[in-house]
Amino acid sequence: MSSSKLQRNAFPLIPVILLLFSMASIQSGASLAKTLFPVIGAPGVTALRLSLGTIILFLIFKPWRLHFRRDSMMPLLTYGIALGAMNYTFYMALTTIPLGIAVALEFTGPLAVAMFSSRRPIDFLWVALVIAGLAFLLPIGNNIDRLDPVGIIYALSAGVCWALYIIFGQRAGAGYGAATVSIGSFIAALIFFPVGLIQTGPELLFDMSIMPLALAIAILSTAFPYTLEMIALTRLPAQTFGTLMSLEPALGALSGIVFLNEHLTTAQWLALFCIIFASIGSTSTIKGKPKIVEVDK
Repeated sequence: MSSSKLQRNAFPLIPVILLLFSMASIQSGASLAKTLFPVIGAPGVTALRLSLGTIILFLIFKPWRLHFRRDSMMPLLTYGIALGAMNYTFYMALTTIPLGIAVALEFTGPLAVAMFSSRRPIDFLWVALVIAGLAFLLPIGNNIDRLDPVGIIYALSAGVCWALYIIFGQRAGAGYGAATVSIGSFIAALIFFPVGLIQTGPELLFDMSIMPLALAIAILSTAFPYTLEMIALTRLPAQTFGTLMSLEPALGALSGIVFLNEHLTTAQWLALFCIIFASIGSTSTIKGKPKIVEVDK
């Protein structure tokens, strides 16, 4: 076999590795963010993450060069609000439930978008797996390992926001490409930075001693993974990308174990894998549906 053919066959491994690094970076950033909650709270971390992340994304994508159309304003606004609300509710969920569980619950949002676009019989199997996973996670009956209901509501709300992000992100990004996320992040920061400022207080939010950690969170959760994902997206089939993204709840759980000492019960691991397998299955078998879009979580 020629060297050029070998290179072509081996090349897909590179974007796969980049995507795995991206997901690991996002979950590491979420773990790091959770360690900052006792200092400035989840709203404060959200405010710093969005504002610093916006600055980084502006430097990367330079959205001021774009020419905005009037008919794209409403999708962009909705997209930005959904992005900010997703960050806010996800971080609020992390205050009371483990990282891996929060990611799994949030992941039901894009999974619903994928499955509701198809009506094939096999889809009911994936729906059943999701329901089984949620049944193991939700505080039903006398389950001694049940999770905080408020944290569950926040995580599921983040999933709804993720679904809205996908729907309106595809519309908003039709004319602006990868730069769309920088515009959405700017809109989100305009709304949720004041929220974090009010709930945290300027004396804490502008404390220079926490800025290096906040900047690290913005880089790990925004700039670094998003850049890697853009490279992977251009080199991987949509089906492969979606299947690999299905591993993110497991990476979130592992990150929680390594960085936060959050050990899950057997039932919680079973729930996690029900949702993961449902995502992998739906990505592998449903055709002609919207591509699951990775977000600035």
